[in-house]
Amino acid sequence: MTRNWLKPDWDTGLSITNLPIKHFVDIGIKALLLDVDGTLLNSKEKYPHTSVLLWIKEAKNNFKLHLFSNNPSKKRIETISKELQVNYTYKAAKPLRGPLRKLLLEHQHDPKQTAIVGDRLFTDVIVGNRLGLYTVLVKPLGPNGKQCKYNRTQQIEQLIAGLLGVEKK
Repeated sequence: MTRNWLKPDWDTGLSITNLPIKHFVDIGIKALLLDVDGTLLNSKEKYPHTSVLLWIKEAKNNFKLHLFSNNPSKKRIETISKELQVNYTYKAAKPLRGPLRKLLLEHQHDPKQTAIVGDRLFTDVIVGNRLGLYTVLVKPLGPNGKQCKYNRTQQIEQLIAGLLGVEKK
């Protein structure tokens, strides 16, 4: 049976700040690749909220972390990277596999022990599924680090995925 590229391994219904670190430890994850805009902070904000900083600090104790963003602004992603003290890739071209495959090879990440966490089905989930990573869909963060209750882009993506036969949860 083939894997549906639009179906995340874990559709959390949570923002990243509410993801339990223990879940990743329990399933043998060693590295987390984190989307930036929407996942770690609202695209209009310049710095991650305190709740994100605390989650990242705890995650660093358990995993290798890497920011993996489609954002074309090196300055933006580099600023966030410095704030979080985490390496980064910008202009990642998700869902194309090349940049992610290169990252996995360079950092010697085993895809079966690597999770990609993001707020988009058509970028984060697809690229992770295409390379056999553990894919995690989170709710986007809005202003002040609060979980978005309504995100039009995510809802449209999930509607399209449903029309294509992907069952939710």
